[in-house]
Amino acid sequence: MTLNSNGIYTGFIKVQMDLCKPPQTSTTPGKLAPGSNGCVNTLHISSTNTVGEVIEALLKKFLVTESPAKFALYKRCHREDQVYACKLSDREHPLYLRLVAGPRTDTLSFVLREHEIGEWEAFSLPELQNFLRILDKEEDEQLQNLKKRYTAYRHKLEEALSKAWKPD
Repeated sequence: MTLNSNGIYTGFIKVQMDLCKPPQTSTTPGKLAPGSNGCVNTLHISSTNTVGEVIEALLKKFLVTESPAKFALYKRCHREDQVYACKLSDREHPLYLRLVAGPRTDTLSFVLREHEIGEWEAFSLPELQNFLRILDKEEDEQLQNLKKRYTAYRHKLEEALSKAWKPD
């Protein structure tokens, strides 16, 4: 790391790309940039860079066109033969965390992942509205099927009752 005269320091962090599916890139949609998944990538940043800025820089480096909001940066800590992963907030400063942890990557490392399932804030408003439209359509179809089954069952019951209740 290098300390500048203005008190801001710069240095490198290593980030493992741990992506489940290939993100959209500007070069080949649906293809992951070569060497960007499952390996460790080095990024030069300053002490003022936040997690959000680091994610944006990594995506830009690999020409990923997906929204940075769909990704999260995790710190992975190794303590007493156990590994702990903790999602970093967008306001944290990875280079500061690296400085505090020391240079050993077996003590602290960084991992870029997609947001966990259920984190809806990773989707844009149009995507969420599309999900709602699909769910509304499926709900309407299920309701219509249920009404048809109920009507058919009611008709069979009324028919059986009319045969059973014939006065002598």
